[in-house]
Amino acid sequence: MNDRIDPSWTSVCELADIVPDTGVCALVNGEQVAVFHVAEGGGSVFAIGNFDPGSQAAVLSRGLIGSLGERVVVASPIYKHHFDLRTGECLEMPEHSVRAYAARVAGGKVWIAA
Repeated sequence: MNDRIDPSWTSVCELADIVPDTGVCALVNGEQVAVFHVAEGGGSVFAIGNFDPGSQAAVLSRGLIGSLGERVVVASPIYKHHFDLRTGECLEMPEHSVRAYAARVAGGKVWIAA
């Protein structure tokens, strides 16, 4: 894949640049996006907005990854609210949900849908 061929996807980093079960922050079309490499189940990548509405800080990429039931979540490092990495839903306060972005790995790179 090449971002010149498909401009709706942006390459943000190499998958190897993200330590498994952690996140990084990337700038995609002027928006801070929290990108997570989840090692469980053979490895997956997820992307949600980085801004935590509860704490009013751009910190979600630094949260702790885990699971609640069937949901893969990140806990905000400030108030510990859990955000579903597939949907962006805030489990404790749904009104504080964030945007979820499509994410994939191709050619060893992490791509985020713009």
